[in-house]
Amino acid sequence: MVESVVAVVPDPVGSGGRWCALGADAGAAGPVESVPDLAAAVARREAAERPRWVWAATDEMYPWLLERAPVRPARCHDVKLVESLLLGMAGRHGRPRSLGAAWARLHDLPEPPDAPEAGADDQPVLFAADRQHLPQDADPLTALIAVYADQRRRIAASEHPDRTLLLCAAESAGALAAVEMGRDGLPWSATVHDELLVGLLGPRPAGGARPALLGDLSLRLQQALGRPVNPDSPAQVLPAFARVGVHLRTTRSHELREVDHPAAALLLRYKELSRIHAAHGWAWREAWVRSGRFRPEYVVGGVVSGRWATRGGGALQIPRLLRGAVVADPGHRLVVADAGQLEPRVLAAMSGDAGLARAASAGDLYAALALDAFSGDRPRAKIALLAAMYGQTSGEAGQLLAVMRRRFPAALALVEAAARTGEAGGVVRSRLGRTSPTPSASRFVDTDGADDAGTADTDGAASAGQRAARSWGRFTRNFVIQASASDWALAMLAALRRRLAAIGPEPRLVFFQHDEVIVHAPAELAAAVEAAVAAAGDEARRLVFGPTPVPFPLETHAVTCYADAK
Repeated sequence: MVESVVAVVPDPVGSGGRWCALGADAGAAGPVESVPDLAAAVARREAAERPRWVWAATDEMYPWLLERAPVRPARCHDVKLVESLLLGMAGRHGRPRSLGAAWARLHDLPEPPDAPEAGADDQPVLFAADRQHLPQDADPLTALIAVYADQRRRIAASEHPDRTLLLCAAESAGALAAVEMGRDGLPWSATVHDELLVGLLGPRPAGGARPALLGDLSLRLQQALGRPVNPDSPAQVLPAFARVGVHLRTTRSHELREVDHPAAALLLRYKELSRIHAAHGWAWREAWVRSGRFRPEYVVGGVVSGRWATRGGGALQIPRLLRGAVVADPGHRLVVADAGQLEPRVLAAMSGDAGLARAASAGDLYAALALDAFSGDRPRAKIALLAAMYGQTSGEAGQLLAVMRRRFPAALALVEAAARTGEAGGVVRSRLGRTSPTPSASRFVDTDGADDAGTADTDGAASAGQRAARSWGRFTRNFVIQASASDWALAMLAALRRRLAAIGPEPRLVFFQHDEVIVHAPAELAAAVEAAVAAAGDEARRLVFGPTPVPFPLETHAVTCYADAK
């Protein structure tokens, strides 16, 4: 069956627009048609033929459509997101990715910079950035078709065209889901949220003052340290700890947990509650929760590994202490699905390591790994596998890594080759082709995660250049795993979105976080949703990794409250 593909642009003013059917060569396959009510016309055509819509940017076009018509397109090609992927594959991370910039590159014109991302309170103007970047005499629909055709040529010329095409389709489907989740929102009970905040922090203070419990913790911290100190100021906290014989490099939580001093426990608790107050407190709810729904703004591909980010709101970091506020509507359930041990399974599938694949097939991968190579000691097995993926070499991890290298050679060969490539200044790729930046583009990457995992440089005499190379090697070592996990997660999300639409209009995706999704559905449909989740996970496994024996199970819980799912 030949896929229907339609390029579409809105009119500069009003509610109309134009579209054109595209052929197998990605060029125009029919006349350009003008429609007076574009949203209604898109809804009718979507119902009739379910085409793949080609447009400049989903995060601009799709909200505009949803405001005007009850249309949920099955498929699209997001030019902005695809351009970002293809630029990365060509070693051009960080280049402008808008329709206007892509058009300029096609015509050897200066590339206009991307417009700044809209803030939480900004109202983006539809296609404004793309129009101002196109020459005045350039037709937006003509430019869109030309850029789409060029992208299809670049996809066909890639090392693995089928994988690249799947990656572009999954990224574009993710953009559709992101807009829908922001619009539908995650059910949020203000009453429960208030109860939780009062229990954690005390009554809501007036005038933006510090909550009572935070004030009490601050006072107790000062008493434990024997001097006045601002707990929010590392410049004051570190010297205060040093005066009582505790020498810290930072005030990060993982370092404080290793300290046997009462002030450390007090500071840890203060930091935890202060973070809740700042990131998910009363002011946060007033900004982000409307009509009983938390409505975040997801940024698809916001992290270079393919993970999402958010434009404020902290959707990807809902504290466990506040998950009780996520409550399903009466007669509904939250189907919470979590892909446990995702990155270790990705390593097993990508490397083809027979021993690691056997462990992955046993259910609890770490427990099976422990029985196979670590005398049944699950914690040590977990440390060893995380050390392999993150490049940790200090202390016990270094010794355990040697065991991993002997028992699981193919898995270690994959990550160590990726590390060597990074140390040499090269790039590595995910399973579907998402490409790491070069060290010269490191401003686009946050590599703090490797250090947080416990990585240490054991060669004190190494030059700054050698230390930088090793740090980048740790980044590329994990990039191949984390980015491939993103490939699977996006393919799963796209498959689940399609399967939920087949169930009916009521089950709605309302949350996505790396390896976890939440679907809000009528209670009588919960079992069908759980089956759809399982099928979507397996479909993503086959699409991304092929005939691997490694399972990618999604553990599901149908609950009325998010806190009950864990």
